[in-house]
Amino acid sequence: MVEPAKPKGSVTIVVFSGDLDKAIASFVIATAAASMGMSVNMFFTFWGLNVIKKEGGLVKGMNWMQKMLNFMNYGHAKKLALSKMNMLGMGPAMLKVMMGQKKVPSLPEFISTARALGVKFYPCEMSMTIMGLTKEDFLDECGDVLGAVSYLAIAKDSDINLFI
Repeated sequence: MVEPAKPKGSVTIVVFSGDLDKAIASFVIATAAASMGMSVNMFFTFWGLNVIKKEGGLVKGMNWMQKMLNFMNYGHAKKLALSKMNMLGMGPAMLKVMMGQKKVPSLPEFISTARALGVKFYPCEMSMTIMGLTKEDFLDECGDVLGAVSYLAIAKDSDINLFI
């Protein structure tokens, strides 16, 4: 008797951190799950929004507080700090060199691979509103902007839920 194939399953990842090492870990898991045929949804909130921001546009926001926050929090996938041993930017530079030497993809390459594998990216509506950001500030690969309720509607049916 042949057993029916099991469903591949699904993964949701909340990317809260804008740290390079944590962002890479998020995309390692996302691309691994997608390569196994799993459905993967990534929800980017607060500092995690930096991971999917477009390059450029240092000062964004509707008022001086939002503009100051975005000036101090300037980032995108190529400009993230490490969670430990950032050393004024030397840490990320050294990590990127070591990753290249070992043929580990860069964060922008992981993002591209994730998209090619069908991983869905969702920016958080509340975080965007607080920071004065719009959908146009994010990579074109991003899906709809989601609030917490919409994220939870996806997460409640996922087999694996992670918060990074």
